[in-house]
Amino acid sequence: MIHDLLIAAAQALAIAALAPLVVGFTRRLKARLVGRRGPSPWQPYADLRKLFAKEVVVSENASWVFRATPYVLFAVMLVAAAVVPVLVARPAPAFAGNLILVMYLFLLGTFFLALAGLDTASAFGGMGSSREVAISALAEPTVILSVFALALRSGTIDLGGIVERLGAEPRLAANPAHLLAFGAFFIVMLAETGRLPVDNPATHLELTMIHEAMVLEYSGRYLALVEWASAMKLTLFMTLLANLFLPWGLPGGLTVAAMAGGLVALVVKLAALALLLALVETSVAKLRLFRVPELLAGSFALALLSVAAVFLVR
Repeated sequence: MIHDLLIAAAQALAIAALAPLVVGFTRRLKARLVGRRGPSPWQPYADLRKLFAKEVVVSENASWVFRATPYVLFAVMLVAAAVVPVLVARPAPAFAGNLILVMYLFLLGTFFLALAGLDTASAFGGMGSSREVAISALAEPTVILSVFALALRSGTIDLGGIVERLGAEPRLAANPAHLLAFGAFFIVMLAETGRLPVDNPATHLELTMIHEAMVLEYSGRYLALVEWASAMKLTLFMTLLANLFLPWGLPGGLTVAAMAGGLVALVVKLAALALLLALVETSVAKLRLFRVPELLAGSFALALLSVAAVFLVR
């Protein structure tokens, strides 16, 4: 039992430790791709340290929801990191690592963040919350459907079981259903984590903000936890992309050596996905808000085609 808890804690700590680096590395790649030097990949760690040292300022209209949300967001991401395949194919709490639970964990964080945006009675917060809920309502079905296509081929909705099956049969990764599901999941990752072309994490332009509008009232350690949780969500989505669709290098054992090998494989795949993300974000412009549903409808169509391909392509 203690051994299982230590493995789950190691996965959660790995995601928490890597998340700021993933964000910083992506920013550095984007800057290099457009001809700038860019900030250091380690800059997000310095930003978090600075925010934790600053004073917290809370609106007089805020309730306990506003104060609790940063801790809820951070805790939700830690729990999700503990139950999904991160360092090993089947983590210790494998009974909890199914698709439905992970999606509910992400939705729980979105729900509390939207409430926090409304809680301060800020016009921008309410606007951001409304937009975030609308995007999540369109994105979450695509996530479930795209992973459901993998579940159909694997015979289980358990994420560890999907990784083990695809890792044992690498040829499945070249299947059209697999490739379509990868495309759908990647588009949804952009929407769920507030990346271009859905949202721009590098700007605070009031009329276009979504995620930034909801966290506009946060400061100090509250803002640090929110930003850290946001980086962890991006890293978790990239980890799911890497380990569900490209499960090579993910060990099945629960030994220290196996987990170290899994960490090395994860870092390599995250670096490749960060490069892909940087290429996408430097190649496209931010969509108008009313064009975002069209993009998400396209991702849903890809996910639906991936499910259909499971039955039509053998």
